[in-house]
Amino acid sequence: MNKVIIFSAPSGAGKTTVVRHLLKNRDDLAFSVSATTRLPRQGENDGSDYYFLTTEEFQKRIKEDGFVEWEQVYNGLYYGTLKSEVERLWKAGKVVLFDVDVAGGVNLKKIYGDQALSIFVKPPSLKVLETRLRARATESEDKLNERIEKAGMEMRFEKDFDKVLLNDQLEKTLEDAMELCRKFIDG
Repeated sequence: MNKVIIFSAPSGAGKTTVVRHLLKNRDDLAFSVSATTRLPRQGENDGSDYYFLTTEEFQKRIKEDGFVEWEQVYNGLYYGTLKSEVERLWKAGKVVLFDVDVAGGVNLKKIYGDQALSIFVKPPSLKVLETRLRARATESEDKLNERIEKAGMEMRFEKDFDKVLLNDQLEKTLEDAMELCRKFIDG
């Protein structure tokens, strides 16, 4: 059975840190590169961090049924999972690892059912999350406020995930993530 592991969280909760740790320490996992219409951040590369598409390219792929799931996350900003990406990784014999927003995580779990382990990475509090987002210094104050507001709404979805991983102490969070993945893949 082809398996997928889905990590979701509000922006800034630490899901990407957890996913990178897993990829570095387990060779049976492969990262599903999402598609987006947002511009690359400094240091991000097309095809490894995201597939950076224009809005027109993204909408064309929607019409062609090229996505497993997609979402307009913010006004005019699309994210999605390409069907071709998942198939490519399964053909390589890998467990597909997703790092997606909360709406994407809920959608992917509905699509993959028992083939999927969905994990919600929870920050200790919204205040801690705001501090982490501000420390990034990657966005304008308006965008930052939009993300914080959205995070408050996303926190209500933790019940829709198979597991909740509290990211309070990073080392423990990483250990717990490794154990959850081991049980799902080997079990």
